[in-house]
Amino acid sequence: MNLLQDETSPYLLQHKDNPVRWRPWGAAAFDAAKAKNLPILLSIGYAACHWCHVMAHESFEDEATAALMNEHFICIKLDREERPDLDAVYQSALALTGKQGGWPLTMFLAPDGKPFWGGTYFPPEARHGLPAFRDILSAVAGSWKKDADKIAHNVQSLMAALEEQNAPQKGALLPRAALDNIARHYLSLIDPAHGGIGGAGGGGPKFPNLTILNFLWNAHLRTGDPACRAAVIHSLTQMCQGGIYDHLGGGFSRYSVDAEWLVPHFEKMLCDNALFLSLLTEVYKETQNPLFKSRIFETVEFVLRDLRIDDVFAASLDADSGGSEGKYYVWTAKEIDDVLDKDSGTFKKAYDVTAFGNWEQTNILNRLRHTIFDAEEEAILKPLRDKLKTVRDRRVPPARDGKILADNNGLMIAALASAGFALEQKEWVAAAEKAFAKLAQDELVHTGKHAALLEDYAGMCAAALALYGVTRDRNYVAWAEKWVGVLDEEFWDKAGGGYFMSASGQTDNPVRVKSAQDHAAPSGNGTLVSVLAQLAALAGEEKYGRRARATAEAFAGDVAQRFFPYATLLGGGDLLQNPATLTLSGDFDAVLRKISWPALVKIFENGEKPEALLCLGDRCLAPARTPDALENLLRDARAGTPAANDG
Repeated sequence: MNLLQDETSPYLLQHKDNPVRWRPWGAAAFDAAKAKNLPILLSIGYAACHWCHVMAHESFEDEATAALMNEHFICIKLDREERPDLDAVYQSALALTGKQGGWPLTMFLAPDGKPFWGGTYFPPEARHGLPAFRDILSAVAGSWKKDADKIAHNVQSLMAALEEQNAPQKGALLPRAALDNIARHYLSLIDPAHGGIGGAGGGGPKFPNLTILNFLWNAHLRTGDPACRAAVIHSLTQMCQGGIYDHLGGGFSRYSVDAEWLVPHFEKMLCDNALFLSLLTEVYKETQNPLFKSRIFETVEFVLRDLRIDDVFAASLDADSGGSEGKYYVWTAKEIDDVLDKDSGTFKKAYDVTAFGNWEQTNILNRLRHTIFDAEEEAILKPLRDKLKTVRDRRVPPARDGKILADNNGLMIAALASAGFALEQKEWVAAAEKAFAKLAQDELVHTGKHAALLEDYAGMCAAALALYGVTRDRNYVAWAEKWVGVLDEEFWDKAGGGYFMSASGQTDNPVRVKSAQDHAAPSGNGTLVSVLAQLAALAGEEKYGRRARATAEAFAGDVAQRFFPYATLLGGGDLLQNPATLTLSGDFDAVLRKISWPALVKIFENGEKPEALLCLGDRCLAPARTPDALENLLRDARAGTPAANDG
């Protein structure tokens, strides 16, 4: 028996019956490694990860492999969603060895937790250019005994590189002309056929890269560039109509394994769906696109139905069900014939269903050949989808990882608040408020027994400000100020500026991570630049503006050299340098629902007469007193037209 049976992580509990003598991350594991002078085998994954399940079945459930692991290593299992700060260190270490990161992550550490070698998935037998896992185990165990000097050199080199990586270069903020050039570079990476970043050559995997699409959307709003607008709309349309979207149950999968968004990696993550909702809402405001409206409604329904637990939101749904990847979601033509009878022909034509299938002799439902949303056709197809979903609900569903992650909940709270306001769905806003109330406390928790990290505070601060913008309740601003105070006290880098990922009291990490790079979710430092810039206007205190600038400048040298992963930070820097505030008294909600201007800070007052005062930087324009006047004012000012400048 291993030592995972008392853990709360669904991922760790999946491994509690393995013959591997797994230990959770902690001092006891490191003490054992030091006492026995054994290297540590650290395996990092998460509950919804398909390849984690594959490696578990092939290797961790195998008695012979487990015997090798138990003899030569102290084996630690870690849930990346419980400790993303640790995952960040070891993913970076793997990247520094020239390998591609991902999960499962397999790292070999010295007894003090410092890495010296690693990889991701290893098969039980050598194939596809990958060595057999048992051969890896034997080789590393042999090196530990015979090549101590080489391993010590690897540890020293990797640790030096990690320390350097987490000491970013300072610099000056980029002007708008540079941001426009970056937008053009991002545009050059868009797949002209299928949308999204990359994949034009036909290969996958392909991720939505929603932080970059969000940057391009804001570039369109700022400059009026039709190419940025078209790229975002085309990309979202292909994703919304592809197999990456669940056409029966709503919600988006993690990524596509092909270029055209047909075959998803079937896991559904809370953070991805929050980011989709946020961007779809902003684009819908300007376009009134019925496809995007439909996907917003369906995705919110999925989130509230399948991910909500006691008013907050679970981390994910698994990729596998019934022992097979995607089994819950795919269909044979005969299964559809049996359910829909005479209507099956109409449905199969619309959703790319054939007798041969489009994936492993089954069919992934998609509308990639019929991307234009037609209201009359939709009226015919919806009851057919409902029939199929009723049948699908009888299948073995994917397992749900019920961990409540504060950072991802913050993203979803903000998304629900914004979507609920834009589409006049009060129950969505109420759901966001309930989730916020459940999580809000003076010092946040990341999940379970694990202390909050930078992204938790940043995400919840952003959620608080989103709720203020919808409810006009100043208590939400107070929460954001309170949490920024915690960050300044426990996370701020007094020497180099910017915020560390973990608090000063978190001492079990070999390197204290400080990064502003986006990954699946927006970076904490990038998010905080926007939060702090907004607080400077909302609270009327310049200390927030100074802290926002210091944060952005802490990473500006790195951004100037390699801007690709810094879309959120770049957007925050633009807001900081080009602030726009709208002070409102009276009801102008109808206008705000159809104007996409995410960087606009709204300040609500209780004036006697309806009035809206727009200020750009330190210059205020003539007030608008009617909805039409405000709409014209905002559209002109956002685009920087002479009409706004003459105000």
